Amino acid sequence: MTKPLWQYSAVDLHQGLTRRDFSAEQIMVSVIERLKTENPTLNAVVFDYSEQALVAAQQVDDRIQRGQPLRKLEGIPVTIKVNVDYEGTPNTNGLPLLANNLSPDNSPIVQNLLNEGAIIFGKTNTPELSMRITTDNPLHGRTQSPWGEKVSPGGSSGGAGAACAAGIGPIHHGNDIAGSLRFPASCCGCATVKPGLGRVPAFNPSATGERGLLSQLMSVQGPIAREVKDVRLALEVMAQSDPRDPWWAPVPFYGSSTAGPIDVAVIKSSEGYPIHPEVLAAIDHAAGVLENAGYRVQEVSAPSVMPAASAWMNVALFEIKAGLDALARQHGSTTLQNIFDYYYAMSEMVDAQGYMQGIADRSGIIRPWNVFLDQYPLVLTPFLMRPTYDYDEDETFAGAKDLFDAAVYSYGINYMGLPAGNVPMGLIEGRPSGVQIVGQRFREDMILDALEVIEDAVGVLSTSLWAG
Repeated sequence: MTKPLWQYSAVDLHQGLTRRDFSAEQIMVSVIERLKTENPTLNAVVFDYSEQALVAAQQVDDRIQRGQPLRKLEGIPVTIKVNVDYEGTPNTNGLPLLANNLSPDNSPIVQNLLNEGAIIFGKTNTPELSMRITTDNPLHGRTQSPWGEKVSPGGSSGGAGAACAAGIGPIHHGNDIAGSLRFPASCCGCATVKPGLGRVPAFNPSATGERGLLSQLMSVQGPIAREVKDVRLALEVMAQSDPRDPWWAPVPFYGSSTAGPIDVAVIKSSEGYPIHPEVLAAIDHAAGVLENAGYRVQEVSAPSVMPAASAWMNVALFEIKAGLDALARQHGSTTLQNIFDYYYAMSEMVDAQGYMQGIADRSGIIRPWNVFLDQYPLVLTPFLMRPTYDYDEDETFAGAKDLFDAAVYSYGINYMGLPAGNVPMGLIEGRPSGVQIVGQRFREDMILDALEVIEDAVGVLSTSLWAG
């Protein structure tokens, strides 16, 4: 071994286990040592299950010794975000009220990972109610980015992003209703794919009721990893069926191959935001890489993302307010309550009649994008049109508004239920930044292919944190 096992990708760890180059216990010991070294500063992992993880790793080694076949994630250390159910452990969603909210059963995402042999060694931090794009809460505290004390790790899966970039395990679960996978990936220099509606099953057995319709249509589960090949491996596992999610669709993970070059549309429209020139340069760089790899890349006019982004703010926020505002007022921090007020001030919120009309109009917002994606199966866009922000930037109205204005390509895509991936392109003003690729429904595989092409050319950004 030329490097410590915590630096290996999940794919490479699995291959090494298959060849018996090392044991599952050795992998887990290495990751736990990294956790003990880095997590006291980062506070990314807020529940430590190292002891039981070591036992599980020893059981994996016993399976291997008995000649049993390795499952897809056999012995691979993973973390779970603290807002999903893992049987017998707290699902706190970052809220002190839920500190003892023990999960009665596994969520589909957890069960799918366990079914393929993954070992859960911890749970990662999220903001209160998972409703900020940075990660801090009164129960678990603030998560710090490995890129600097003032740098936000993103949110709401900020614990996952920080742990990932710091090398605390290769695969980390998160979820995304407005950008909560892609913000941490972008802020921390990792890769992710936000799957489309119906790809990955979701359900929390501890939930006391169902979420609103738009939340069901927008919110998804997925992985964050340092390398795209690990995102692919984890997403394939996460996407396995579970009858508890009525939205899950039995669509093969790999779609049919296309004849000839794949068309990629490049969108640089800033939608009125003063887009940072280095963000534009990163898009050009990614476009050039894809073109050199044989993709047919064109900068074109595309349907605006603004109708979808505006509907998220005006229609979906009406639903979110109805479902979460009372809980935030009674049990949330003053900071969270202020941020909710900022969201409402940014919004031209509909009433109940407008909400019903908005749901009807959603199809009309998605349709032109579907038609466009039929011609251009992949669309290269900005993600955050500015540099990565400070951890507390959303604590003023001006800061929160600037972040949301810069991120219309994030939550607008959620509103339409389309899959989208992020890959890092380098540093802007000393902080990680990436680009986004949007794809056709159920073509996460095509997105992953393109992300991997870019990563092969640009490199794995987070490794620079420990390169000597």
